[in-house]
Amino acid sequence: MQETEAKFFVRDLERISSRLHSLEALLIQERVLETNIRFDLPDGGLRSEGRVLRLRQDTEARLTYKSGSTNEQGVLSRREIEFVVDDFEKARQFLEALGYQKLFYYEKYRTTYELSQTSEVLKDLGGLVHVMLDELPYGSFVEIEGENIESIKAIAYKLNLKWDAAIPTSYHMLFERLCAKHPELDRAELSFSALRGRNISVEELSIRAGDV
Repeated sequence: MQETEAKFFVRDLERISSRLHSLEALLIQERVLETNIRFDLPDGGLRSEGRVLRLRQDTEARLTYKSGSTNEQGVLSRREIEFVVDDFEKARQFLEALGYQKLFYYEKYRTTYELSQTSEVLKDLGGLVHVMLDELPYGSFVEIEGENIESIKAIAYKLNLKWDAAIPTSYHMLFERLCAKHPELDRAELSFSALRGRNISVEELSIRAGDV
């Protein structure tokens, strides 16, 4: 699989959700808590090459590999291999037995919508587009994932998102920026309990809001 996506920080997820309904987007996954563990080799080899090995638990457990990414017009593209595993804990133990170590733990709430070629905005662009509404401990985001840049841009414009505010980096790297300004934070844990009571600004993340 090829993952091609654009990410935006937003101040009002409810407004984005309303716009998705007006576009007749299909809700394919209601709001669910995701817990993620990102693994690496002891020498940090995966991270140094921009690669990701992740174990995720939401409605099911999934193991994911992502290659290093390329950035074109604010859209990140990378090879992705993902499959369901029967048991999250056994999968974790399996990876650790192979010598992988926990690099980073993070949580988020995610709601997922889908638009297809039957949508007026995509009828000439092809493929499916998924729009994820993400709530992280340091703010709210929209991820738009599609088969080509044109379809991703088309949906972004329909959602009134400013294309030049697309964030060309990962949630992990945004947290690294925050930790650099708050050394008391544990760089290995991005959880709601760890950041409870903190009012995080966009300036601390070095990003701009994408919603108009």
